Amino acid sequence: MKKEMLLVIVSFFFISLTTITGVYAIEENIRTVTISKQEADLTGDGQNETIWLKGVPSRENEEDYLKSVFIDIRASNGRTYSFPLESGTKASLKLVDLNHDGLKDLFANVLTGESEGNVISYVYSLKNFVRTDLTVPEPLEMDAKFKNGYKAEIKLTKTGKSYLFDLKNRQDYYKKLGFYYRGKLNEPTELTVNSYYNVKPIQIDDQKMGLKAQQKVTGIANADIIAFVNSIWYYDHGHWELFKAEVTH
Repeated sequence: MKKEMLLVIVSFFFISLTTITGVYAIEENIRTVTISKQEADLTGDGQNETIWLKGVPSRENEEDYLKSVFIDIRASNGRTYSFPLESGTKASLKLVDLNHDGLKDLFANVLTGESEGNVISYVYSLKNFVRTDLTVPEPLEMDAKFKNGYKAEIKLTKTGKSYLFDLKNRQDYYKKLGFYYRGKLNEPTELTVNSYYNVKPIQIDDQKMGLKAQQKVTGIANADIIAFVNSIWYYDHGHWELFKAEVTH
């Protein structure tokens, strides 16, 4: 009986060891791809850092989706700094001074889906070797809804400005779906206010950089685009200020 018990224990030990070894082997074989490599002084000490944007494909030899995206920085003080980002289909990194301190900041975009997906953006500073999250401004809030007479209205909460759009060219489509009867809404219906689908640095004046962000407002489906909302933001004294906002059809 003792011999049988000993055999069971020994067998369990070797199975566990094999499993652990297999896990480590898989981890060691994880393929990381370099999306971009740049050099710049991010800290203000007059020496360049080396900055990599990297990703881990979801499957071997397939780079259509990155299950892991991150920024690695080899700093001039000998340390390595890592900034994990969201997973997605594409990722990009630009070095641009967005907080106006004279040093380049990290501006990264990760596209969460295909070309029609939303984008998640990041802004980080490494001044004096201190990681600071400059958090991209939240998408604009708005009251968006269908109106009687085949119209849509969008009112921006931040500015209080309203925009009215004529949708008569879509009335046959809306009537077939039962949204309207004789030009009147069958019931109150809100539009869908989407998150950012594009965010990029933009030159605001001769010296200052900001961010331009774009949102879509859609009707009964993603393809039913009612309007585009463009907002320009400026970083001032530790937070983002809305510089300009416009809504176009």
